[in-house]
This record gives sequence, C-alpha cells and structure tokens, in this order.
Amino acid sequence: MKRSRTVPVLMYHHVTPAGGAINVTPEHFRDQLAWLRAHGYRSLTCDEFAMHLAGTPAPARSVLITFDDGYLDNYVYAWPLLREYGFHAAIFIVTSWVGDGPARVCMGEGAPVPATPDHEACKRQVAAGVPVEAALRWSEIERMRAGGVVEFHSHTHTHTRWDKLESDKKNVRMADELAQSRACLARRLGEVSDHLCWPQGYFDPDYVRIAREAGFRYLYTTRAFGRNRPGSDPASIFRFAVRDTSGASVGRRVRVASDPLLAPAFNAWKRWKRGERYAG
Repeated sequence: MKRSRTVPVLMYHHVTPAGGAINVTPEHFRDQLAWLRAHGYRSLTCDEFAMHLAGTPAPARSVLITFDDGYLDNYVYAWPLLREYGFHAAIFIVTSWVGDGPARVCMGEGAPVPATPDHEACKRQVAAGVPVEAALRWSEIERMRAGGVVEFHSHTHTHTRWDKLESDKKNVRMADELAQSRACLARRLGEVSDHLCWPQGYFDPDYVRIAREAGFRYLYTTRAFGRNRPGSDPASIFRFAVRDTSGASVGRRVRVASDPLLAPAFNAWKRWKRGERYAG
C-alpha cells in the first residue's frame, strides 16, 4: 500500500447557512466532502493520526478533519454530511460551553432544524455568559459519539486568552483550564484523550510544558504552513483553515499540502510573506 508522507489537517469552525467569518455553508461542505471522496481520500481518527506522527506513515490520500469550539451547527449540519459521505472528524470542545437538555433536530430528520448563529453571534452569546444555544449539548455529543463518526477532545474549559488578561498568572490559569477540562470530559464522557487544541491558537513554551504535565501529548495549532510527517513533533500539529469555497478549491490546497516537492516551497513562501518563523 502506498503511504502518505504528509497528512493535511483541515480546520473548521462552523457549517451553517448563516453568513459571517470562519463559516462554511452546508452546500460547500457537501461539495468539499464529495471532492475528497471522489478523489480517493480517507479521514483518519486521532489515534491513527498519532500513529502516523509516531513513525507509521498513514495511507496515501489521508486527511484529518477537525472542528474547533463545539458549535451546535457541527451537530445540525456537519454530522449528517460526514455520515453521508463516510468521513470521520474530531471536535475540540470548550467544556464549560456545553449544555444539558435533549438532543435537538439535525438536518435530514424531517423537522425544522434549530437556528445556527454565525460566528460573531456565537461570540456575543459566549461573552454574555449564555453559550448554550450556540454550543453543543452533552446529549448531542453522546449521539455523535455513539455513531462512531465524531470524536471529542479538549479545547480547554473556557477558551480564554489568559496571556492577554492576566499575563503574570497565565501559567496558573492555563493549568487550571486544563485540569477543569480533563475533569469535565472524564465525568461526562467517561474518558479523556491526550489531544488538545489551543484556544485562539495561542501557545508558548510554558503552555506546552503545562499541557504535557497535564497529560496531553498531541497539541493542535492554527499554524497552517508546515507538514505533519512521520516523526513530526506532536506538540506542533499544523492545520489550515477551510474557507467557504468549492470542493475543487479545497482539493487544490490539500494536494499542495501533500506534495513532497510543492509543500516545502509553498510553506516557506507563505511564511516569508507573513513574517512567520517556525520549523516545518
């Protein structure tokens, strides 16, 4: 079997008809999944991706599909489409945002679906201390887990940039964030993994140390221009944001990220343009 030397990791937040930033419509998400399936791509579980980083290359045309924050639309729109096209995904949830109550209706169940706000509206609800209508419920998480299509991991407990608010106490605050998130996941799901996604993409050497001490090994960034190869540092997993665009457009980005010759040149050029300095 031909093996992949690089696994592109796709980063989503929303799949919803609502407009706004970092949003993909259901129509475009369908087209993106259809392109991946038509071109022979498969989506990895996080365990399979971890094996790839540890030195066992994943099969050729492998990707990892991830969602950040844990919004309601991930259940209403993304989950049914993932099931339809036979793909797997990981959702990094902010554990304090997840609410209780019965599972709501998702697309294709023959009833009106709940409103799924755009990203700015979700941020306003979170800032007002009422994220429950914008975020997943535990019952919905359990329903998605039971189907084996989606897995759930930590995105901290409150998604706070403590380096901006309390820089002198940021390390203490982050250690508490991770402890609370792990405790919540263990209590509500019966397990907690060693995969963590940084809130708002920020991390530094102190945070990496704290995460490792807390039991996390695989640390997901918002850095787009690097390669996830066998033997790559699991504390610096590269992901690129998927835009509200066609499957063919996302396909071009996936192919560039996978190409052993194009990817290093493309990444170096993009890092140079943005003034970014990191390995990969």
